Amino acid sequence: MTLRPGANGPKVVALQKQLLKRGFNPGAIDGDFGPGTEAAVLAFQKSESLLADGAVGPRTAAALAKRKLPQPPQAAGQFTPAIVAQMFPHTPLGNIARNLPYVLGALAKAQLADRLMTLMALGTIRAETESFEPVAEGRSRYNTSPNGHAFDLYDNRRDLGNRGKPDGERFCGRGYVQLTGRANYTKYSKVLGLGGKLVAAPELACDPAIAGRLLAAFLKDKERAVKECLVAEDHAGARRLVNGGRHGIERFTEAFVIGARLVPES
Repeated sequence: MTLRPGANGPKVVALQKQLLKRGFNPGAIDGDFGPGTEAAVLAFQKSESLLADGAVGPRTAAALAKRKLPQPPQAAGQFTPAIVAQMFPHTPLGNIARNLPYVLGALAKAQLADRLMTLMALGTIRAETESFEPVAEGRSRYNTSPNGHAFDLYDNRRDLGNRGKPDGERFCGRGYVQLTGRANYTKYSKVLGLGGKLVAAPELACDPAIAGRLLAAFLKDKERAVKECLVAEDHAGARRLVNGGRHGIERFTEAFVIGARLVPES
């Protein structure tokens, strides 16, 4: 059972006594999970490098009791194609059913199958590739100059690790999260244990299994920061951590809110 602000009773009294014993004064020991108790919980969570959400779930309770922390509860299995289809109202169900197992499998392998990170992953797909298929980036005014060859504006992007033509087109965005640039293809090829395969054959980033692993690896790098944004209901902040801007924020937020309603916290 998770204790949250607004709770009351003997379990809150026990929590308040535990917090006080650990050096985090909740104020009156009155069984009321009010602002003082919430502030003490937040301070304790920050002290223990836990996700500071102000609620006392299994991990915070274990830390208070100085027990080994359990793994976050796995929620990915609750995200069925029927549920995800409601998060993706404009996407063919067949695309979701075909590709969802790759995404959920990759999240589980990366230990990201908890509710928040599953919602984050699916919201990211909705924002980046609403078809729920890994895709290659299309030409636009942001990557191709007027009358220029495809992706010429990427060719010499040092921030992407590109070295000139044809790097722009060769390492354009691909996958669910739009992996872009020679540097990122090189980095995540190693992270996934693929050696140099993604650099030699960048189109592999659109393979559904590899695309799912790329998404999971990218989110794993930013897991704590993403969760802190989501706990604060800062959807734009979470989106910036992935995209660097607000691209697709409306689709991301809609998918996240729908999913959070359909798969509530346990």
